[in-house]
Amino acid sequence: MSMRHRSTFLAAFWTLAMVAAACGGDSGPALDPAPGASADQPQASVRDSPGKVRGVLRRIGTDPPTLDPHQVADTNSAVYAVEIFGGLVTIGPDLKIRPDLAQSWEVSPDRMTYTFHLRPDARFHDGKPVTAQDVKYSLERALDPKTLSPTVDTYLGDIVGAMDRLKGRASEISGVKVLDDLTIQITIDAPKAYFLAKLTYPVAFVVDRENIEKEGRDWIRKPNGTGPFKLREYRIGERLVLERNPNYHLGPAKLERVEFILSGGSAMAMYENGEIDITSVGLADMDRVTNANDPLNQDLVTAPPGFDIFYIGLNFREPPFDDIKVRQALAHAINKQLIADQVMANTVIPANAILPPGFPGYTGQIQGLDYDPEKAKELLASSRYADAMPRIILTVPGTGGSVGLDMEVIVQMWQDTLGIQVEFQQVEWATFLGDLRAQRFQIFAGLGWAADYPDPQNFLDINFHSKSPLNHTGYANPQVDRLLEEARVAAVWEERAALYQEAEQIIVNNAVWLPLWFTAERMVLIKPYVHGYRLTPLIIPKLREVSIVE
Repeated sequence: MSMRHRSTFLAAFWTLAMVAAACGGDSGPALDPAPGASADQPQASVRDSPGKVRGVLRRIGTDPPTLDPHQVADTNSAVYAVEIFGGLVTIGPDLKIRPDLAQSWEVSPDRMTYTFHLRPDARFHDGKPVTAQDVKYSLERALDPKTLSPTVDTYLGDIVGAMDRLKGRASEISGVKVLDDLTIQITIDAPKAYFLAKLTYPVAFVVDRENIEKEGRDWIRKPNGTGPFKLREYRIGERLVLERNPNYHLGPAKLERVEFILSGGSAMAMYENGEIDITSVGLADMDRVTNANDPLNQDLVTAPPGFDIFYIGLNFREPPFDDIKVRQALAHAINKQLIADQVMANTVIPANAILPPGFPGYTGQIQGLDYDPEKAKELLASSRYADAMPRIILTVPGTGGSVGLDMEVIVQMWQDTLGIQVEFQQVEWATFLGDLRAQRFQIFAGLGWAADYPDPQNFLDINFHSKSPLNHTGYANPQVDRLLEEARVAAVWEERAALYQEAEQIIVNNAVWLPLWFTAERMVLIKPYVHGYRLTPLIIPKLREVSIVE
């Protein structure tokens, strides 16, 4: 998704992964992740309670760039959207596809047509039934060029006729057909094993046409969603409050409200003062809370590593990074283990590949460009830019704050090992994203990629296929394109996994991304009266199962 703003990652390194929670519901077809490739990723489960005690959960939050699910392109927005809205399907805490608004579905023998049967009891927040016409409208709104969705071509572009709608050549999507009020059929352009998982992304969520047309631009202040929570209040920079949807089709939430405090402050101090019920643990407090004699230690929970990666991106077409030797030299000049140990206090895992450990398709067999200063010098000396290195400007999102100690150390390593000087440039977040999509940067950092669904396509195809709109480095390799395209339609997981592994090795060798870190296990403090809070590696609906037991 999903880009993750890395300045937030560094400023509050253990910012909670807003992920987890059971959706329950009827059984239905499920995405079959890689056998043995960790769809059953461990999750942290905190004090499960069968009771129905209700209350208020308070926690730190971040202002979302948007609450319109069709415009979501970041993790900060997604954590709210998945609670207010919903789609045909969702992802459960076991990382498998589960029914949401659709109670069941069938897939045609050619694996290209999906027929979804909606729940008769599915309702919008105002009590109005959700129909197949609402689903059709929502998909067509997402693909309307006026909506300006930054992700719709990536996540809905597989639907037949989607691009005609997005480019203004059609008012409807030819591949979406309403069969009756509770049945909708979607046809895609090729048999793709991951298509169902794409429908769990917010851009595929259902919205209410009447709500949008009545409220106009302000509709998102009063969204009539279908999710387990309603938006009760949102004051920018102050707080965002969700309240229970009592008529939620998968069962109402146990909590009455969830209050996100957006005004900042010391999360640890607020936790100790009883102002919030859950917080991440920063590096400064790690030794204290891990001490068994400290009162906070009893509240400590270890969350599993996230399915994400932080990296440096190099523009494939911009000098000096149009020379593979320069890119590889920079990779070999970074001592990631040293930084992880001494700068990041072992709170990250050095990344030498793209797929994070435990993710479907991860093998541990990718050969990374390891720290090797002598090899780095040899590569640079034999490059086209050995005698005349262009000016290098590394762009990061931000407005004058720190670029991150790890980035400062990396740039110093490049200067010490290779004699390459790199200047920093900070750009405001919204401008940064626009320039990133337009491939205007020579070299960029300060963000990561967080998985939206458990399939290698979500990392490798989306970020590295030459035609992908989210390929921000301009990387173009016909061999990689061919492997990724074959993996899209392969029917057998083992065949898909082998294709992705071959493509990933080529991508790593080509060094258009310099992988830096995978998120390690995280430390979280949760009050003892909070029950049922789960942490998993993906952003999925989770708050419905949480309860407060005083």
